[in-house]
Order: sequence, then C-alpha cells, then structure tokens
Amino acid sequence: MLAVAGGLAGCETVIPRKTSVYQNEQFKSDETFSRLFDAEPDDTCEAARRALLSQGYVINTLKPDLVNGSKRFQPEGEVHVEISFTVVCTPEGRSGKVSTAYVSAMQDRYALKKSANSASLGLPALGSLSIPLSASDDSLVKVASETIPAGQFYDRFFTLMHRYLRESVGDSRQQQRATTAALVPQPLPTPPLPAAAASVPAAAGPAATAASAPGATDH
Repeated sequence: MLAVAGGLAGCETVIPRKTSVYQNEQFKSDETFSRLFDAEPDDTCEAARRALLSQGYVINTLKPDLVNGSKRFQPEGEVHVEISFTVVCTPEGRSGKVSTAYVSAMQDRYALKKSANSASLGLPALGSLSIPLSASDDSLVKVASETIPAGQFYDRFFTLMHRYLRESVGDSRQQQRATTAALVPQPLPTPPLPAAAASVPAAAGPAATAASAPGATDH
C-alpha cells in the first residue's frame, strides 16, 4: 500500500497558476492612450467632438473638458457591439495654451437572447395543453466587455483630432483678424482742397492801369 501511495504521489501533476490580469499592467509612459495638443482644453475637446460626430458616433455627454460618445455595430445576425469613447482634456503648463487629451474606448458585446412565451389552455379530455405564442421577449444580454488596447485604433483617432483642431484654429484666427480690423479706427476723410487762385479775380496792377488808360500806345 505504501508503494501504491508513493506511485500515486509521483503521478500528481502540478497545474500552473494563471497570471492575474492586473499583472499585465506595466504603466509605461509611452502608452498611446493620451496625446499632447497645441491648444487649450476646450478647443481640444471640441476637436474630439467633431471627430466622433464625423464617424457616426452619438454624443452622450459634452462638457468643456469632457466628451463621451457611442456607436453601435452588428457584425453578425444575433451579435451586437457597442463602442463607447471617453475623452478628457486637461491643461498643461501655467499658460494653459497646451493640453493633453486622455482617450479610452470601451467595447461591449451583446448577444440576442430569445425566450418564447406560451399559454396554457385547459381541455376536458386532453387536460392542459401548452401553445407557444407568436410574440416573444427577445432581449440583448451583455456577454463581454473590454477596453480597446492602445495602438493604431487610437492613433487614427488622434490624427483626425489634429485635423479638426487645425481647421478650428485657422477659422478662429481669421475671425480674430476680422474683429481686430473692425476695431481699428478708420482715418477721417480728407477735406476738399480750396478753389484755384486763378478763379479769384485779381486786383489790377499798375501795368494794367496804364494799358487801359486812354491814349496809351505800344512803342
């Protein structure tokens, strides 16, 4: 019996322990969940709002420093996917002219759950009979949820944000120039010049008097 017990002990297999998910969090400084923008926080979040709207996202929350939007997909017949974006804009430095946009996208996966209703009818000879009704209480049940990892997905979004930010900054600068030009005082109109001296009758001089005297002749 001791030999059998020893043999069984030798046959035991060690199951490796799975690594916890949080162990994969490295907290590296080069993660691309954030990007620095040469603009104030409200302008940066406005660019994020326009970027989401241009791609068909519905804006759920809008604040000067926060934007949240979502979009739904149906990759399969009974599978639905919803992507939710959250953008937070924070100022950098004392001037506040530079800001950082922190972006996180969540992907939720839903499956269609069908539950047909039925009604029972009581019959004297057959007893109780269950008849399915045509109506059904179909519902979507969340089966998975995860944060989209850093990578090209966020890089494309940041590139689109940069584009809208350049356009909005250009429009604001043009508007600022137009406002400045309107505030600059315009020069007063130049008064008209006085009439020419030739139009004013001149006083007769001695030569004219002598020429007009009676008996005057040319020599």
